[in-house]
Amino acid sequence: MGLCVRLVRGLALSGFVLGGILVGTVCATIASSDVAVAQTVNSIVVEGNRRVEAETVRSYFRGGAGGQLGPLEVDEGLKSLYATGLFADVRVNRAGGRLVVVVVENPVINRVAFEGNKKAKDEQLKAEVQSKPRGTLSKPTVQADVQRIIEIYQRSGRFDVRVEPKMIDLPNNRVDLVFEITEGEKTGVKDIKFVGANAFSSGRLRDIIKTSESNWLSFLQTTDIYDPDRVEADRDLLRRFYLKHGYADVRIVSAVGEYDAGKKGFTVIFTIDEGAQYRVGTVDVVSNVRAIDSASLRSSLKLSAGSVYNADLVEKTVEVMTIEASKRGYAFATVRPRGDRNAENKTINVAFVLEEGARAYIERINIRGNIRTRDYVIRREFDISEGDAYNRALIDRAERRLKNLNFFKTVKISNEPGSAPDRVVINVDIEEMPTGEFSISGGYSTSDGFISEVSVADRNLMGRGQYAKASVTYGQRTRGVDLSFVEPYLLGYRVAGGVDLFYRQNLASNYVSYDTKTVGTNLRLGLGLTEELTFAPRYSIYRQEITLPDVYNNCIFSPNVPGRGGAGVNPTSENNIATLAPGQFNTQTGTQASCYADGEASMAVRKELAAGPVVTSLVGYSLAYNTLDNNRLPTSGMFIEFKQDIAGAGGDVKFLRNSIDTRNYYEVMSDVVSVLHLQAGQITGWGGKDLRMLDHFQMGPNLVRGFAPSGIGPRDLTVGTTNDSLGGSMYWGASLEAQTPLYFLPKEIGIKVAAYVDAGSIWGYKGPTSWNVTGETLQVGLDSPTMVRSSVGVGFIWDSPLGPLRFDLAYPLTKYCATPSTPGAAQVCDQTQIFRFSGGTKF
Repeated sequence: MGLCVRLVRGLALSGFVLGGILVGTVCATIASSDVAVAQTVNSIVVEGNRRVEAETVRSYFRGGAGGQLGPLEVDEGLKSLYATGLFADVRVNRAGGRLVVVVVENPVINRVAFEGNKKAKDEQLKAEVQSKPRGTLSKPTVQADVQRIIEIYQRSGRFDVRVEPKMIDLPNNRVDLVFEITEGEKTGVKDIKFVGANAFSSGRLRDIIKTSESNWLSFLQTTDIYDPDRVEADRDLLRRFYLKHGYADVRIVSAVGEYDAGKKGFTVIFTIDEGAQYRVGTVDVVSNVRAIDSASLRSSLKLSAGSVYNADLVEKTVEVMTIEASKRGYAFATVRPRGDRNAENKTINVAFVLEEGARAYIERINIRGNIRTRDYVIRREFDISEGDAYNRALIDRAERRLKNLNFFKTVKISNEPGSAPDRVVINVDIEEMPTGEFSISGGYSTSDGFISEVSVADRNLMGRGQYAKASVTYGQRTRGVDLSFVEPYLLGYRVAGGVDLFYRQNLASNYVSYDTKTVGTNLRLGLGLTEELTFAPRYSIYRQEITLPDVYNNCIFSPNVPGRGGAGVNPTSENNIATLAPGQFNTQTGTQASCYADGEASMAVRKELAAGPVVTSLVGYSLAYNTLDNNRLPTSGMFIEFKQDIAGAGGDVKFLRNSIDTRNYYEVMSDVVSVLHLQAGQITGWGGKDLRMLDHFQMGPNLVRGFAPSGIGPRDLTVGTTNDSLGGSMYWGASLEAQTPLYFLPKEIGIKVAAYVDAGSIWGYKGPTSWNVTGETLQVGLDSPTMVRSSVGVGFIWDSPLGPLRFDLAYPLTKYCATPSTPGAAQVCDQTQIFRFSGGTKF
């Protein structure tokens, strides 16, 4: 007559078997009369224990009625012992009227090691696994650790990973736990499909989501690696995109990734129920707050009747109205948008209802997940703080601001009840991302030649939210050093303050005959007046000088200069002394045979050289209005920027300069975006100061493509000179461009083609036209507002992972020439540049 109870949990560790096998065996040979003969807890004898006290083992057995241990109580005790994770085996026997519990303790982990991991560091894996050195080896915990390691690799796109735990026995019941990892190759996204998408092309929808398809440039990107979290975030991006374009009933039914063994990658399928596109019917404002009139809030409306319904504009209206009500003393006021659909007319009548709202206060704001970023950098993005009235619209606004900082991979704000019914605790959970950048850039343009740049930057310097950058540029025709620093919250206010230090050198080229050196600093501020309107005042001071090769500055030594008794330098008088070949030196006159014989810089350039370095001190501001849907790759919206600068706050020059630049983007049809670019500018001297030649506008392909840098506008016609561009005091330009991706290439490559037509004019040279030192007179030509240059062309645009590249082939339709006053002289014309290339890279 005996009792045998045994419970075994096994895990095959020689190979990888996920999942425990729980086997319970209760062996009993008990006569019916023996049931009453049961033992008590105190009669239990524990054997085999080395680290665990016997009394601890007994404590897991709890007696039933009368303190007796029956089969049920023994079974529960066994399960409780196994649940501790301390034992590999437990056996219960009855011997001599006593219960004998024989245990086999789990070994102690001596160390945890990882083998085969190259893409994940040991420190990262150790932080994730729960098995720790000096802890007890638990086979269920090891199984869970295996799964955690697999998930780490899957998040980085390695779904072929295999993890095999191994135990190496050591003396004294100790083991080394080793996870052998076969990482496998990254599993990419081979195809992205949109089922049910009719209103927008697949290419357009791929632009909206973060996930991209693998291509021949995949080694430069990571978004083509399958990531379930990213795919889930893409669902929300698609939903918001449709809501923004009037599809109020849209549902992103599913977003799944299916592994295709043939392609050795995933196919991501988004199933979309678009619904109908709605327009706005009527827009009303209803105020249930007695002291606030509905009419006074209508200026906050962002929607208009007849326009396509836009959920983003609804959110912005709610936000603006909520803030306005708060300013009027109603901190708890809430604005609830109400939409009444008319399915027949496909319209939505929108009403914004203002209510006083429930009184709730913010008890606490918890910031979690920030390791590097300081708490105050996150808290300052909230317009409310602890103790203030709770307002959901302002919380949503803070979440958008935090995401726009580009400091964090994820941002999630949630609420939980506080210590009282009218108290709310706000939890801000973030995941940081790298913000520093070291780059070596290289590129080539037809104006600057080959150019390289080394830069170091951090947009979250020391976790303080500050931006800093240092860069060194060296190229064929341009060199420089730039240092920049921006404090986004100057003195604790929502005003950005920045300082720049710079040195730039531009060398002579086919377009200009002189070198320029500029060194200076900028002090700037920036503040948002509204969500779309920003104001940025600035102060700049810089020192500028030009240099010329001696061969381009001969005429100052001519015997015809008034200082030597001459009547003045001009092509005719110089030809009269042309008794020697160009380049030979005349010891009697101290000059070459003719100062024009080997070329001479324009008189305006040489006069700037003789004046020496000039200091410019100016104050100015920029006013920008931005409604673009995407600042990097816009498809709709408008950007308008007006700039005004006044030089004369000290320094050597005085001028007033104004300019305006507008860009309007409109999607003509799916994947075809039109860009209307308008620009204009004007500069004039004041306080009795003439404009320097260097202060004039210099225009070329930045105004009308198809022309060289400084290739259009007023020009020196003097025979024998380099016919330098003099620049103009006024200009205007207009450009209409259509862009579309190449249909036969994957859109993720980022290649587009463009066709455009440009037109513009620059005129009004107001610089010096004579120089008493040499007696020269400047011959100015090509200076008329009626000289409108125009061109047509095509472009090839590549937003490559290495940097933006653009190729333009433009043909001038109208260009102009002028004839110098010297008889028989050749015409001087606008300089054209049919092909233009610019681009850069980072590696």
